[in-house]
Amino acid sequence: MALDVTAVGRTTSPSTFTYDEDDVILYALGVGATRDEELEFLYEKHGPKVLPSFAVIPSFGVTEELFALSGGNYEGLVHLRQDLRLHAPLPPKGTLTTVGTVTGAYDVKRFAQSTFRTETFDADGTLVATNDWGVLFRFDGGFGGPRPPGETRNKVPDAPARFTFEQAIRPEQALLYRLTGDKNPLHADPALATQVGFEAPILHGLATFGFVTRAVVRHAAGSDPSRVRAIGGQFRKPVIPGQTLVVTGYDGENGRLVLRASTTDKPDEFVFTNAYAEVV
Repeated sequence: MALDVTAVGRTTSPSTFTYDEDDVILYALGVGATRDEELEFLYEKHGPKVLPSFAVIPSFGVTEELFALSGGNYEGLVHLRQDLRLHAPLPPKGTLTTVGTVTGAYDVKRFAQSTFRTETFDADGTLVATNDWGVLFRFDGGFGGPRPPGETRNKVPDAPARFTFEQAIRPEQALLYRLTGDKNPLHADPALATQVGFEAPILHGLATFGFVTRAVVRHAAGSDPSRVRAIGGQFRKPVIPGQTLVVTGYDGENGRLVLRASTTDKPDEFVFTNAYAEVV
């Protein structure tokens, strides 16, 4: 199968997402928020505050249509990159509408790569969040399409880290996170995970993204999620529930934080890299 290069520029039908405080709290639990450190994200009488990375959730309603438009084989789909920009703080409840666009279709020899943009608007039509998605189709390469453009590099500076955040990933974490809307059985079914080459069901890439976002909110934004304006990075290796995730942040150029994440059992194999956050 080959990607459909003529799909670039096509948009999805609008998808409406209505949520309340319970959804916000469930999401925070799904990305590891704790009672002792983050009660304001978990208890409605203290907020609840909304983690910036919750802004990926309203896009789930259009991702399957985007995958279908791209023409790729869904069984070979791997999440490659996520870049989120917040244009306004997310309220703890409301109705949002998201539209997706296919922005790229690329040939990477053995693999194929697609990029999408989703834009999420509030009930007044104000743009709230923009997500740029990069996905890899493992079975669709070699179709003669264009090569992907080069990426901006977020280089880790030769300086001490601004913060290091460490947290054990509970064995049930992927089972909890999937209740936010991503029901891919790869994250729940041990037999399927083994069949496709993993030792066990893996944590969702966007759950790792949420853990990294929490680290930024706590250690670089004074626990104020409205200060985080953008966060993004590349997924390199899967996280297996039961491992311990380590997120490190550095002061980079132009006021950006440079981020990367690994696990304690494989500290030199980064699971999330070429990553950044913008905090005001």
